[in-house]
Amino acid sequence: MTIREATKEDLKVLLEFEQGIVDSERPFDKTLIDGEIHYYDLNFLISSEDALLVVVEKNNEIVASGYALIKETQKDYSNFKKYAYLGFMFVKPEYRGQGINQSIVDKLIEWSKEKGMYEIRLDVYDKNESAVKAYEKAGFEPLLLTMRLKKES
Repeated sequence: MTIREATKEDLKVLLEFEQGIVDSERPFDKTLIDGEIHYYDLNFLISSEDALLVVVEKNNEIVASGYALIKETQKDYSNFKKYAYLGFMFVKPEYRGQGINQSIVDKLIEWSKEKGMYEIRLDVYDKNESAVKAYEKAGFEPLLLTMRLKKES
């Protein structure tokens, strides 16, 4: 298994992964529109000095992805001005359960700390129990739960 920085040559696979993430999140978020959705500016994540987009290769196949992005806090009252945000965590279904996501998280945390970021955040659907457990195992803890009132049609 090799973790490396993503390149523009990886875009086709990364766009497939993005739709895989959307498909896996649909059961947790009934507000997502139908059809193709694009969450990420992949070209920006590949080229930005404030981002690290990685892929995992196994047997010459890209099997996983994830990114860290340095962001500025929007809250004047926080005890930090910038933080690293992790996202685009995707592992092909047939490669799950092999510690690949943990390796990605470790790499992204290491990069974030090298950039001077010690506040590191990510979002996960609260009902996605396996993902919540995986991130808790990596040292993350719940911070805020967003609640919504279901809209009547």
